Order: sequence, then C-alpha cells, then structure tokens
Amino acid sequence: MIHQFQLHGYNIVLDVCSGAVHVVDEVAYDVIAMYEGNTEEEVVKAVFAKHQSLGVTLEDVTECYDQVCELANEGKLFTPDTFEPMAGDLKKKTSGVVKALCLHIAHTCNLNCSYCFASQGKYHGERALMSFEVGKRALNFLVENSHGRTNLEVDFFGGEPLMNFDVVKQLVAYARSIEKEKGKNFRFTLTTNGVLIDDDVIDFANREMSNVVLSLDGRKEVHDRFRVDYAGKGSWEKIVPKFQKLVEARGGQNYYMRGTFTHHNPDFLKDIQTMLDLGFDELSMEPVVCASGDPSELTMEDLPIVLAQYEELAKLMMERDKQGKPFTFYHYMIDLAGGPCIYKRISGCGSGTEYMAVTPWGDLYPCHQFVGDEKFKLGDIWNGVTNTQIQDEFMQCNVYARNECRDCWARLYCSGGCAANAYHATGSVKGVYKYGCELFRKRMECAITVAVSRAVED
Repeated sequence: MIHQFQLHGYNIVLDVCSGAVHVVDEVAYDVIAMYEGNTEEEVVKAVFAKHQSLGVTLEDVTECYDQVCELANEGKLFTPDTFEPMAGDLKKKTSGVVKALCLHIAHTCNLNCSYCFASQGKYHGERALMSFEVGKRALNFLVENSHGRTNLEVDFFGGEPLMNFDVVKQLVAYARSIEKEKGKNFRFTLTTNGVLIDDDVIDFANREMSNVVLSLDGRKEVHDRFRVDYAGKGSWEKIVPKFQKLVEARGGQNYYMRGTFTHHNPDFLKDIQTMLDLGFDELSMEPVVCASGDPSELTMEDLPIVLAQYEELAKLMMERDKQGKPFTFYHYMIDLAGGPCIYKRISGCGSGTEYMAVTPWGDLYPCHQFVGDEKFKLGDIWNGVTNTQIQDEFMQCNVYARNECRDCWARLYCSGGCAANAYHATGSVKGVYKYGCELFRKRMECAITVAVSRAVED
C-alpha cells in the first residue's frame, strides 16, 4: 500500500508498510499512481501523453517505470502488510509488565477551566490530595510489576500537581533512594498550569524532572477565555513570566508548552505564533477533549480550518528552519530513518497494560482520561489488577482490532489511535474517533513534509 500527496512543493510517496518515503518528480509521481492495476504499456503511454509537452520523452518515462519496478522489488514500494499475524503475540509478550504510571497527585486545581475533561481536577468525584504513603506504594507497585525493565516513567499529574508539591518532592526523593538497590532508573515529568511556580519549583524541576509540561493556550484573549481562577479572572499575565523564567533556567530544553484549541480558536496557528513571540520553541497544541455538545467541541465546520492551519504550520516551520530559528511541534516529531519499533506501531500507547493512572487513594485506571469512570477501574496499588476483563479489552487494542484502520495509510503511525477518544466517541475502546482520524492524517502528511524539507536542506 502506498500513500501519495503533494504539499508545499513536494511530491511525496509513502510506502506504508516499509515506512519508505520517496520525494519524486511529476513523472515518477504519476507512474507510481498508475503502477498497480495497469500494464507497463498502459502506464508509459498515459504518463508520456500527459508530460510530453514539457519535454519528457518516451524513453524518460520507460526509464522511470523501470526504476519504480526496482524499488518495488527491493521492498521500498508496494510492500505487503505482514504485521497482522504478530499483533496479538507482541502484546502478550509484555503482559503483566508495567513501565509507566500517571500519579494523580492532586485531584484539585486552582484554576476553573470550563473545557477541563477532568471536571476542574475532581474527575467527577471529590477533591483529594495523594498522601506520601499512597504515592510510595504506587512507586513500589511500579517497581514490583516492571520486572526486567530498567527505565521507568512517572508523570505527576492533576488537577494541579503543585498543590501537593511537598509530596511530589518526597516521592522523588524516595524513588531516588531505591534506584540503585532495585536496578531501576526513574524518569519524572511534571504537568502544571504555572500558577504556583516559584524559585523552589524551578530549582527542583530542573534538578529532577526530565520533562515539564506547561499549560498555555497561546493568545491572551484565547487563554483567558477558559483558563480562569475561581473568581473568573484569566491567568495569562500571572503565568507567562513564570513560564519564561522556568524555561530560561532549563536552558530552553526538556519542556513542552502545551495548548488546547477549541471551537472558539480553530485558527490556532495564531496561538503558536504568540508562543514563539514569547520565546517558547518546544510547542504542542492539542484538539480539545470534551463531551459531545459542549460549546467548546470542534465541529465539522471547524475541520477545514484546522486542516489548513496544520498545513500553514508546516510552512511556518520550514520557513523558520531556513531562517535558523527552528522550533519543535510535538505532533510533527517524526523519524523517517527509524521511528518507533513495530510493537509500538501496532500496539500503541499501552494504556491499561504497560501504562496506568493512579488516583489519590490508590485506585488503578487505564489512563488519566478514564479516571472516575468506575467500570474502567482496574484494581488498586495494593492488590494489583483485579478487573482482568477490562485489562483484556485493552490488551486486545491494536491497529488490526479496528476494521476501519485496515485500509488507512496512517495506521502504523497512529497505532489505532487513542482508546479514550474512541470510547468517548463511539462507546468502545476499539471504536474509531473519525474526526480525530482526519486531524491525525493531516498532521502526518505535514510532519513528513517538514522532515523531508529538513532532510533536503541538510
């Protein structure tokens, strides 16, 4: 299977199953488009007729056809999909191995964002803070269930984690104290809205956090529309200087400025430009996650706007590369030479199996987006996974478990998509969130184009 597209002056051909990306001229682009289902004579005749007025000869087209044949024989074009038989087996091999936890250190927040999927940090329950004892047990659960894995990941999440900062510090200290004995290496991430950032937080984060995720929606008027305190006052002016100070102290590395775009700002490129103007260059803008019918929900009318924004974003990245002012966009990070192993390409994020969320009182859920929905409670950190039926359902999640994915050219990049988004859109973790698919496919085309541009320029 191949996927062909033209963007920002490039004719790009992706061989889906080998991952090979070819940048070709117009003749090769047309030859490849006709290659399957037509004879050599039919392809050469049609392509020659189309391009002869531009000086292309019959010999040129015949030579091009031969080169396409050669690439196909080398497994770089029209490669068959041989991965489906191994999809289930690959996931079974890691059954029972946990490599990452999302610690809900605080089910409370000092902001009152109306679009918050976590209902202002409460996750549709009571406000709560994780105790050191619960957090310590969660870390021990991770160690005990990581088996032979050395590198373990822990995300401090909320609500707002800095509302329980002392426990964050205690848990990191405990993890560091057992690393050598247990033969483990902890990698910590902190996600914060920035309100409580001070010098102590900055020093600690720079010393202990491998990554810091900072919530900023871009333009002041966009940010302050939703990200308000309980008095209804916007937080932009309060947090931006703190973010700038933290990022500068980190040397401009190992952070992400994470924004959310909604129905009210589908023109999110303006928000990205604001972040760049503020001095931030590690960026992410995520489509809103909210209930159907919510005023913030992205609509079908928004879709062409958002898709065009992704294309303009790619163009901006390419322009800034040439100016010597590159920046990173999370969803455009792609490695054409390597990238994820086939296990990740087939099986996805590992929610509910390799990765779990832990509530302040120690309950286990497949990921943060399922927390609070009792039917998805897997168990707890003392007794482990007891709801094996739900875990088995997540174990079966892979790109081949969804019929709609089988003919999608992007399937080995999205791995079947987000189980939470699928569930909220269709009622099944093995469903397909079609709106999200449209966004993802466009992001992948843009990501490949940016990567091609950088490779060509180098």
